[in-house]
Amino acid sequence: MSVVKINKENFDEIKNGEKKVLLDFYADWCGPCRMVSPIVDQIAEENPQYVVGKVNVDAEPELAQKFGVMSIPTLVVLKGGEVVNRALGARPKAQILQMLEG
Repeated sequence: MSVVKINKENFDEIKNGEKKVLLDFYADWCGPCRMVSPIVDQIAEENPQYVVGKVNVDAEPELAQKFGVMSIPTLVVLKGGEVVNRALGARPKAQILQMLEG
């Protein structure tokens, strides 16, 4: 499954789905975000049991504010619409997968 571009129009549908959701809050100008992006893409391709989405904080400031995103990249895991895990800063693939499995 590929990465879903998350915006305020499709957010409720994504968060209320059956699968766990990984949200990657990023900005195009953010260096660490560009390091995490291919890892997030790879996780999306290899793990169809999860919904993997990216939220551009410049394009979707309301969503960033809703999740209290103060620095990027911020990774958030949702289950049943609730935050079950979050991490700030760039993370290796193994740590991101651990967040999803935990």
